[in-house]
Amino acid sequence: MKKRLFLALIGLLVLIAILGSVKALQIRAMIQQGKKFVPPPETVTSAVVRVDSWETALAAVGTLNAVQGVTLAAELPGKVVAISFEPGSAVKKGDILVRQDISSEEAQLPGAAAQAKLARTNLDRADQLLDKGIIAKADRDNAVAALAQSEAQADNIRTAIAKKTIRAPFAGHLGIRQVNLGQHLREGDPIVTIQSLDPIYVDFTLPEQQLAPLRSGLPVRVTGDALPGETIDGRITAINPLVDAETRNIRVQATVVNRTGRLRPGMFVNVAVALQARKKVLAIPATAVLYAPYSDSVFIIEEKKDGKEGKGGVVLRQQFVRLGEKRGDFVEVSSGLKEGETIVSTGVFKLRNGQAVVIDNKLAPLFEQAPRPANN
Repeated sequence: MKKRLFLALIGLLVLIAILGSVKALQIRAMIQQGKKFVPPPETVTSAVVRVDSWETALAAVGTLNAVQGVTLAAELPGKVVAISFEPGSAVKKGDILVRQDISSEEAQLPGAAAQAKLARTNLDRADQLLDKGIIAKADRDNAVAALAQSEAQADNIRTAIAKKTIRAPFAGHLGIRQVNLGQHLREGDPIVTIQSLDPIYVDFTLPEQQLAPLRSGLPVRVTGDALPGETIDGRITAINPLVDAETRNIRVQATVVNRTGRLRPGMFVNVAVALQARKKVLAIPATAVLYAPYSDSVFIIEEKKDGKEGKGGVVLRQQFVRLGEKRGDFVEVSSGLKEGETIVSTGVFKLRNGQAVVIDNKLAPLFEQAPRPANN
């Protein structure tokens, strides 16, 4: 019995050894196959590093201000009897906006006009009598003074009537109405704001170190949240001769067109002042950069030959770079690349150093400094 158990145990051990040997051979074969396996090359798009000439610009933050803007107010006290405008509407210069009660002035005007007419008649009669020597020159002077006084009184009434008819001082857009029909206005009470929106001013400040290249007439580009994806062109129209002693900044004013009226006084905008000087940069597509916290990098495409078999291939070499200014689809490379090198332009997040690739630019996107993507 013991002999049978011993033989069975030996047989089991032999079987386990045979199975282990077979499995070890299989694993060894898989390892050898894995070492010899070469992944297929990745298809990539490419771009050549080129020297480009970029416009030099000064960036600033600006505020929009109306060329003409004012809050209309009552010059004389009186009751509102007519409102002739709609809030937010556009008006022309001279359009009547509000009429105040002028019944009292209209009642006084005929009497003042008649008094002036009588004073004119008395002066004419005094001239005739003075020529005949019937009256003294002092009587004629009294007649002249009476005429001037009566005419001044009539003109004063006419002026009061004109002041109680509030008109638009210039063409522009009205704001929210601040008076109601029948309301009694006191002197200085606000009625409505009026702003001239086209053109419109852009006020911004620049450090005094950037004063040298500034001059009137330089072009500016304005962007902002009110104009998503759009840029409005303008020109510098005024440079303040006084530098702020506290901030050491100089105030600059540019004028831009605003035909659509989307730019409004008080808005925040970004301003770029285009200078005449241009700088040469190494520019690459921004999508060619693999951004990482430790450093940014790109993949350079290189020709590589196998020394033993003499076979050629295209492989990648990861190169760390230092980036500069960004313009549209391009970014400036301050260091790390040379002109003429070929790099991967898209899909760099899925690549690795030393990887074999195949270049196919059939589906390569078009890179521009001032892209205008279609509104889908």
